[in-house]
Amino acid sequence: MNQPSGREAIESEMARQQGDALASYEAARAGAAEIASSLRTTGQLVLLGMGGSHCVGRTVEPIYRTFGIDAVAQTFSEQLDTARPLKGKTVIATSQSGESAEAVRWLSEAAERDDCFGMTMEAGSTLATSVPSVIGCGGTEIAVAATRSFTIAFAQHLAILEALGADPVQALAALSKSHPVSPDEALAHFSKVSAVITCGRRMRGLAEGLALGIAELARLPSFSIEGGQMRHGPLEMLGPDRGVILLRSSETGGERFAGLTAAVRKCNSPVIVFDCSGGEPIGDAINIRLPRSSDMAAIFFLLPVLQRFMLEFGSRHVANVGTPMHIAKVTRVE
Repeated sequence: MNQPSGREAIESEMARQQGDALASYEAARAGAAEIASSLRTTGQLVLLGMGGSHCVGRTVEPIYRTFGIDAVAQTFSEQLDTARPLKGKTVIATSQSGESAEAVRWLSEAAERDDCFGMTMEAGSTLATSVPSVIGCGGTEIAVAATRSFTIAFAQHLAILEALGADPVQALAALSKSHPVSPDEALAHFSKVSAVITCGRRMRGLAEGLALGIAELARLPSFSIEGGQMRHGPLEMLGPDRGVILLRSSETGGERFAGLTAAVRKCNSPVIVFDCSGGEPIGDAINIRLPRSSDMAAIFFLLPVLQRFMLEFGSRHVANVGTPMHIAKVTRVE
């Protein structure tokens, strides 16, 4: 049986993600109520993950804080090496396979599990059989570079946030509808780019996920930095071959991106703005405009557009895009 190419596998995952994410949201509601009950009791949340799963945690971290939850996203490896005290805190441990090496070792060593929950795609995995877990629909993601599993994890968090009192209507509408946006103008703007810096404020975790995807698919240097931090040193590395991508939602601090863009352009770096702010377009940049939204709704508007961009950008740099040279989908060795 012929295996699909890397790109074909990614395209297949992306084509399924909308339906699987909506199904996962519904499937997660009972488990979400249990997690929300724990959060009301503890008032504290630690989100553990690696790779794309950690980027999910970084993205939802500030959203939980709006509900009075002291939320912190941290990698499993950091927790293993320099442990944060977890007693009296709710923990959501995320691993799409449920078998990542660090997640499995953490589960074997964790002393506190009273308020620990899992988030995974595999019901029979070590994670799912070790702690009460919400399970994503549609089976394990096969393609390298998280797309469907990323979207499903956000849908599962939406169910938890709804159980905490969030109104899910706009986010579900964003997840349910397609907003086709051509990446051609943005790709042309980055035609001479050999390194990428992604940047967000409230959307910082999503920017980190985009940088990871670009590194995996385009095999180019790619890193992410929180919006305020961009002026504190990284401007020095900019130039015509260093592209900057900004993610902006309707958020506190989003208005500062116009000044940041001006500073970046003085360094001659091309800028792309993926924008859900509803504000005026930012000058001297390619603005990809999406419906005004914040938090989970903005995430669901942005995700498919960012996925298409990183895939097409990767295709322009790598002949066999999506076919890994050095990594496996599930990292079983630390």
